[in-house]
Amino acid sequence: MPEATSISGKPLGPIGTRVLFENEHIRVWSVELPPGGHQPLHEHHHPYLIVPISEGKSVMRWEDGRERQLVDVPGDIKYREASGGPHELFNLEANTKMHTVLVEIKAAGMTT
Repeated sequence: MPEATSISGKPLGPIGTRVLFENEHIRVWSVELPPGGHQPLHEHHHPYLIVPISEGKSVMRWEDGRERQLVDVPGDIKYREASGGPHELFNLEANTKMHTVLVEIKAAGMTT
């Protein structure tokens, strides 16, 4: 299977640090970034929930230069639609590790 790449040809990495749980409906990631760290270029193909574990500031940066400033507050869950394109995530905190749980929604609907 060929390596996934962005439109500009840059390789795409994983969405998070590690998968905590997965089934046919959801995939749960732990996203952990050290102070000043970043999550390499990646892309979301499913809608997802962000569940902050730690408090802090970060920024999402897309290949085209767009940015979204983020403030994580534990307990403040956010829903996001699938990709706005490949982007990186940067922890802006100099002394605090960033930790969130990301829940990808792979399939929706009720089963009988």
